[in-house]
Amino acid sequence: MRSTISSILALASLVRSTYTPAYGVYTLTERVLGEGFYDSFNFENIPDPTHGRVTYVDRPTAQNLNLTYATNDVFILRADDTTILNPSNTGRNSVRIRSNNSYYEHVVVFDAIWETEGSDWPASGEIDILEGVNNLVPNQSTLHTSHNCSMPSDIAQSGTFKTTNCDVSVADNVGCAVKLTKDPNSFGPEFNNNGGGRYAMERTSRHIKVWFWARSDPFVPLDISSGAPIIDPMYWGTPAAHFVNTECDFQSHFGGNNIIINLAFCGDWAGDAAVYGASGCPLDCETYVDNYPSAFTNAYFEISSMNIYIWMPQGMR
Repeated sequence: MRSTISSILALASLVRSTYTPAYGVYTLTERVLGEGFYDSFNFENIPDPTHGRVTYVDRPTAQNLNLTYATNDVFILRADDTTILNPSNTGRNSVRIRSNNSYYEHVVVFDAIWETEGSDWPASGEIDILEGVNNLVPNQSTLHTSHNCSMPSDIAQSGTFKTTNCDVSVADNVGCAVKLTKDPNSFGPEFNNNGGGRYAMERTSRHIKVWFWARSDPFVPLDISSGAPIIDPMYWGTPAAHFVNTECDFQSHFGGNNIIINLAFCGDWAGDAAVYGASGCPLDCETYVDNYPSAFTNAYFEISSMNIYIWMPQGMR
């Protein structure tokens, strides 16, 4: 991923198991590489749900404008970087893709998103795995839910809770957000300069965990770095973000989610005057987006792979 005004990698997976362990071994059920993203995802030509200065285009338009392209092992998703917009335009052309499959309890590993089910949001919840704006670091992993869901602040994780109430109706939908304070290379220019990294998310009925490993991290678990067909998160160490069900019933707050990957500009978070001003960006957000297309040349996702795993009962190992 390269820098952008607002970038979200949203992962939503729907593979239900009859029993979700506190710990367990998972087996690979889906691997998406390069051109495979065109088969596994659909392009959403819809108004931006976050009210951004962006126009999401369909697949033919995205390919014709070179906003997406792929090789056998890399998928690129980017935004327009040549057009000066006038106020009557709906926004800068960009791409929003949603996985064809949706998922419940699972592990997802991607080498470089947020998870939600849009039709009844926020009833089925949203999991933001990789989320950031205006090159502000570090990455922020966040849950957004309906009422009566919060997190204890004293939890085993390397990140730091910024907010603990996940309810979208509270504090302008900030959600319960964990900043990856021990991982300054998890987003923005330093993420890019270090060659990116790997994110993994485990969702069970008891917890939701997010891990991040920088590209050069010597402690990346072997089952992650090798793309192994069987993985065991119990040996991955302390997660960067750790959400538990002690004050939030995950079964009622999270349904089947789809994986969403998109690049947006301005909008409810990135375009907020205080947030935008704190980033040091010039002018106001929409004026900048309209008039400086070359600023977005490096606004893109470059994804090598996405692996999805489900829990495997002991008798089937």
